[in-house]
Amino acid sequence: MVKRYNDKFDSGLLILRIGIGIMFIFHGAPKLIGGPERWEKIGSAMGNFGIDFLPAFWGFMAAIAEFGGGIALILGVIFQPMMLILVINMIVAASSHFARGQGLGGASHAIEDGIVFLSLIFIGPGKYTLYWLLKPWRPAAPPIIDNMKNLPD
Repeated sequence: MVKRYNDKFDSGLLILRIGIGIMFIFHGAPKLIGGPERWEKIGSAMGNFGIDFLPAFWGFMAAIAEFGGGIALILGVIFQPMMLILVINMIVAASSHFARGQGLGGASHAIEDGIVFLSLIFIGPGKYTLYWLLKPWRPAAPPIIDNMKNLPD
């Protein structure tokens, strides 16, 4: 029964990673190819945190985070660091919506994605990653259910 649960768990994570990853590639690509004018507009959101210098740089970094984060999400590589970067990106995006007066309705998408990325930091990418595909003999991380046996009483 444990093996069956783990296969479903890893399959579910793969579906989540592919779906959200594709959407973030789709969402980040226009920002990435938008050029310095678009990057400056996006990067101006850092002003909500008192960071007013180099808005084009911050906008470019946000576009890279979304596009590259989508790729990393799908492949399951550099996973936790990239999820942390995406959480920070979503905090900035949510604050931008609030600063424009759009309220929770405007910021909800960024908040929801941020919650997913924060959760994935703790859950991990699952078994089905690029590493698993390239080196199937490499043991996967121990399943969550097995870790429960090692907890102190």
